[in-house]
Order: sequence, then structure tokens, then C-alpha cells
Amino acid sequence: MTPRLDVPEGPGGPPVQLWNLRPELLPTVQAMIDGPYHRSCLPAREREAARMRIAELNDCVICRDYRAGSARAGGATEELYAHVGEPDAAPYTERERLAIEFAERFALDHQGIDDAFMARLRGAFSDAEVLDLSVCCAAFLGLGRLLAVLGIEPVEVAADTAARESTAT
Repeated sequence: MTPRLDVPEGPGGPPVQLWNLRPELLPTVQAMIDGPYHRSCLPAREREAARMRIAELNDCVICRDYRAGSARAGGATEELYAHVGEPDAAPYTERERLAIEFAERFALDHQGIDDAFMARLRGAFSDAEVLDLSVCCAAFLGLGRLLAVLGIEPVEVAADTAARESTAT
């Protein structure tokens, strides 16, 4: 997909150069990334399971392909990422399954997060952890949708898409 905005040319391509359109917002975006990755109290596997489910639902290529070193060091594996859309197909813990389910409901049907589900969630997570998971999901959902809606993709994906589009015409 071609970016839907006129993103300046430069190192790193659209994912990096996008922020030159409004550099004063970059600290806000950086804070949204910093919170989940450097301030979350959740184990990396739980946070990453929720992040990947939202990345799939957002259809955000950058988000789906991203693997933080800190998440890998915290036990996030390709097996973890591979099955978040079908959590019964992988050996997730109860908390990982709940994080995936919460992320999906958060992204697709937040008003469907009823008292019964919250009781299940609070049976496995402390209130502080539920808040943490909610903030993480908000950051993942917002930034992922921003990138997907604006057509911002990794440089190599954008180049492949442009090549396909030019041969199709």
C-alpha cells in the first residue's frame, strides 16, 4: 500500500519519516510506546500475546512484524505470536489466553466486556495488572490503527507492493 499522506523521503522510509509531518507529536508517540515496553508490570509473554492479537485485528504490517528484544528476552517466542488468533491451538497459560481475549474484545467489542468477563479477568490479574493491560491495549490499538489507516508499512513491504502495482497496470 502506498502511504495515504505525502510522507517526506528519507532514511527509514515512511515509518520513520511520517513523524516529520508533526515532529511535536513524536514525544507523545514515544511515550505511548515506552509505557508498554518499559513501564508495564505484565510479563512480556502476556503483553505480547495481547499486542499481537491487536496487530492482527488492525492488519498493521509493522505491528505484526515487530519483535522487541525485551519481549524476546522475556520469553516471547514465534510460537507465542503464531497462534493468538486461535489460542486453543497453542499451550498458552490461563493469563495469556485471558490477555488475548481481552485484547480482542477491547479492539472489536469493548462494550461487550461485561461483568462476567471482568470477574474472570480479575480472578487471574490484580486490579493494577488489569489497568496495565488496558493501557497497553489502548496504545497498541491506537498506534496500530494509525499506521494501518495511513498506509504506513515497512520499507520492504512498501517496495514489494509498489512493484506489484506497477506490473498490474
